[in-house]
Amino acid sequence: MLSPAHSQSTHSQLIDAPCGKLEVDALWQTDSTGVANPNATSVERVAILCHPNPLQEGTMMNKVVTTMYRFARDQNMHVVRFNFRGVGQSTGEYGNVTGEIEDALTVLQWIHSQTEARKLWIGGFSFGGFIAAKLAQLVNEQGAFLGVDDFDITDLALIAPSIEKNDTSDLLLPTAQTFMIYGANDEVIAPSSLQQFGENFGIQTHIIDDTGHFFHGKLGELKQLLEALSSK
Repeated sequence: MLSPAHSQSTHSQLIDAPCGKLEVDALWQTDSTGVANPNATSVERVAILCHPNPLQEGTMMNKVVTTMYRFARDQNMHVVRFNFRGVGQSTGEYGNVTGEIEDALTVLQWIHSQTEARKLWIGGFSFGGFIAAKLAQLVNEQGAFLGVDDFDITDLALIAPSIEKNDTSDLLLPTAQTFMIYGANDEVIAPSSLQQFGENFGIQTHIIDDTGHFFHGKLGELKQLLEALSSK
């Protein structure tokens, strides 16, 4: 729940999707009249956030995803998070990665239809980090065909991305816009694998000491890093 200090408004709804329906939680910043407005002229940026593995109880309400959500909100971005198919009120069942990439694209196309904000901040945690990376690749490689080519990806935030169990061999990242954050004691994805991934792709990599995959006790530090690393 938002603090009373924030006047933004959230709007949770079900949108049409290939899997049936996807549950979307959209926060639209307010315009000069104080009304939540996806086309507020003062807002140029919109964030889309991808959550952890549905097979491991990942949802859009995950604490790391919520930290990204609060970061984007406080940076005057519109923010959209959503549940992958089969999670929460989203219909369908686990899509073995391909389906979840389709879900992310569906939500992005919906965002495109709702707001004129075209500076795009893409974030994902764990499994969602891999999906976020694939979404960015789709925007850059097939944006015109998919109707989203006028989005300008300003940032791709990969938070402890699941790069051991997913195939990164054909992954292409917008290197200059991409950064990765993970915990030094990550017990789910080997820190050595994450380090190698960062080196292979030549992306900014930042390690938070004394914490594991879920950043217990370090969510405040994670938010500060997001503020420091993201484009302004």
